[in-house]
Amino acid sequence: MSLDPVAAPYLAVVLLGFLPSEVWRWLAVALAHRIDEDSEVFRFVRSLATALLVGVVYKIVAAPARELAAAPLWARGGAFVFAAAAFFGFGRSVFAAILAGEAAVIAEAWWWG
Repeated sequence: MSLDPVAAPYLAVVLLGFLPSEVWRWLAVALAHRIDEDSEVFRFVRSLATALLVGVVYKIVAAPARELAAAPLWARGGAFVFAAAAFFGFGRSVFAAILAGEAAVIAEAWWWG
């Protein structure tokens, strides 16, 4: 039995990318109820995750790749400000920030061509 050449990359992504990380997610869910949110370790991990997120956002705004690099810095900065306002305006919702930032980038690209 041979594997369809079109389906092979998707199967590889599922087997090598999705499933190994899914095991760790379920393990985290099983162990999460034992973690004290006010513990020193949890605050350190939260600070580390926040720092990594800030670094990724800075890289996207300051040194973007591909098509986003065509957008001027003021447009990317404006989308960041719009996303930050949505984040705080909707009760620290990351989902709202992502939607607002994407909408701002798309609107700026459409408006300014």
